[in-house]
Amino acid sequence: MRSSDPGGTGRRRVGRPSQLSQEAIIEAAQRIIGEEGDGSLSMRRLARELSITPMALYHHVRDRDQLLRLLLETKARHLPRPALPEDPRERLVAAAQLLYDVLAECPFLAEILTSDELMTVTSLSAIEAILEAALACGFSLDEAVELYCAVAHYTGGELLIRLTRERHLARLDHPPYRTRALAALQPKTHPRLCSLADRWSALTSRDTHRAGLEALLEGFFRNLDRSVPRPCAGHE
Repeated sequence: MRSSDPGGTGRRRVGRPSQLSQEAIIEAAQRIIGEEGDGSLSMRRLARELSITPMALYHHVRDRDQLLRLLLETKARHLPRPALPEDPRERLVAAAQLLYDVLAECPFLAEILTSDELMTVTSLSAIEAILEAALACGFSLDEAVELYCAVAHYTGGELLIRLTRERHLARLDHPPYRTRALAALQPKTHPRLCSLADRWSALTSRDTHRAGLEALLEGFFRNLDRSVPRPCAGHE
């Protein structure tokens, strides 16, 4: 990451924009997330953490979108980059999983998947790996893009649900409404939900991303296999 002030000290709470580096800004943003949760991170809150005005902060970070990109790139630099398998289908699953693994460290960064303005070198590299693996499997380029979109939508949805649940539960000092609503149901009208009422929270909070990802890709593989021409009987 290139700082807007290569000679800056990067120390906390430096007042003048000319002495403030992007590294110090990212450190402050990570500190806010660690101590207060990602819901507290805003440009105004970040400026207050650094004891500068929001206008001074904008000299170094153009907007919240750029801040998200910087946070993702910083996080990605410290993650291991496993070698992808040689087998094309295994490589496709691994590349799709890598997209999730990078973003799962900071679920709120799943917003990266929803906007072209938030694309980063890291997310583009993951997309490239998915497209290359899909082509090696035999998909056309257009089909590879459709496959990536399905993976991105599934991954973004998984992370958004997880993030929303965690934020909501963090604010509650009593059982969530869903728990109380399930407990109030009558077996006569909702027999299945009633039988699951005491296990619903545990069942729906399990991390099932990998199983869902494999099932999603298996559907694409089956369609691909059906589309491959097969020799007619008696014509090997």
